[in-house]
Amino acid sequence: MSDAAVFDVNPAASVASESPLAACRPRVATLANAEGAGVVVRERAFLGHLILRGNAADEAFVAGVEQALGLPLPTKACGLSLAAEGTSSIQWLSPDEWLIIVPGGAEFATELRLRECLGGHFAVVNVSGGQTVLELSGTGVREVLMKSTPYDVHPASFPVGRGVGTVFAKSAALVRRVGEERWELVIRRSFADYLYRWLLDAAEEFGVHIAD
Repeated sequence: MSDAAVFDVNPAASVASESPLAACRPRVATLANAEGAGVVVRERAFLGHLILRGNAADEAFVAGVEQALGLPLPTKACGLSLAAEGTSSIQWLSPDEWLIIVPGGAEFATELRLRECLGGHFAVVNVSGGQTVLELSGTGVREVLMKSTPYDVHPASFPVGRGVGTVFAKSAALVRRVGEERWELVIRRSFADYLYRWLLDAAEEFGVHIAD
């Protein structure tokens, strides 16, 4: 491990954490259950988000990431590596930058494993408090995305296992396709309320259910 100062930003405390959508209340008609809903929206709150920087041309770096996380490092543009159980992922952001998402509470241990397995020049930053994930599923999701982003979300251009950073509803988001009818949006905390309300409004015509 390097001499970098590391600390757990999410220790046990008496003050409960709040997700970026804690104060948001929908103002559109929603369905009471997922049956018949064209779009199901679920916040995947309190996941661990880490930004990793390094050299993808360095074989030792690539191997070290896989050793630490058990997932291959995406080295091609818009690549997304997903764990079979769907609990962890690595998304390509730029030639030397990746977003790692792990279960909530595992982010500090994940950072330590990366620091143990990697050498040379790299950086790991915990950004968990600044982002959240919205999961969208259902037959109407692609139409909602088409309303919201200029990026081509047709299956021929956006297969499962692809993730992009793009303009979304005059803001920005990371859009990830994690299943045939299941997508994820990684959004910044400062835009979370606005984007959540936008999505519910855009999905209302298809029947929208807000899942716990």
